[in-house]
Amino acid sequence: MPDIAGRLVVLAGATSTLGHTATRALVTAGARVVAVSRDAGRLAELEALGARAEVCDLEDPVAVDDLKRRIHLAEGGVDGVIPLVGGWRGGGGIAAQSDEDYRALETSFTVLRNVSRAFDADLRASSAGRLAIISSRAVARPLAGGANYVAVKAASEAWVRAVAQGFAKAAREADEQLRAAATIFRVKSLEGVEGIAAQEIVNLWESHARYINDRIIDLDA
Repeated sequence: MPDIAGRLVVLAGATSTLGHTATRALVTAGARVVAVSRDAGRLAELEALGARAEVCDLEDPVAVDDLKRRIHLAEGGVDGVIPLVGGWRGGGGIAAQSDEDYRALETSFTVLRNVSRAFDADLRASSAGRLAIISSRAVARPLAGGANYVAVKAASEAWVRAVAQGFAKAAREADEQLRAAATIFRVKSLEGVEGIAAQEIVNLWESHARYINDRIIDLDA
């Protein structure tokens, strides 16, 4: 079974409440954590928890590639990527789903695309590479008032499942055991379940990849 001790985990968008909780849980479990945000001031709190802080505009793919080079020089290959950029905008019906709200929500999908592409080779090369996102149970039952939000979450889930298929295909073609996994966690709301979510992130390295690759896990069912 894989072990999280010594694993290098990148938390992309780490200054949220979940970012703090996940940093603490990962460091306590023995992982090395790189906490990434564009807000240098807020990263100091995560450094105090034991993370390495990196300032980066995660919406810029060139900046993310530069981030990858810095991490490789300082820490080596990456074993886990957890995008935590999120947020909610919505209300009203379909006609009230504004472009402004959609563009703000789309940021999380852009960040997912950028970091998963940048670190794809690292996760495949790792003996236990892991990618995971926090999604919403609303994907299974979308409502008009949250159409922008759920559309972005659905796109993010589709992207992660495509990553999972890529991991499985690469292992199959190389006639190797599956080592990398891409997983989706769904919540109704993160409020009150940050601790559970953080522990499930840690648990990604306690399960064999074949059991969690292309899997959707409800955290507050």
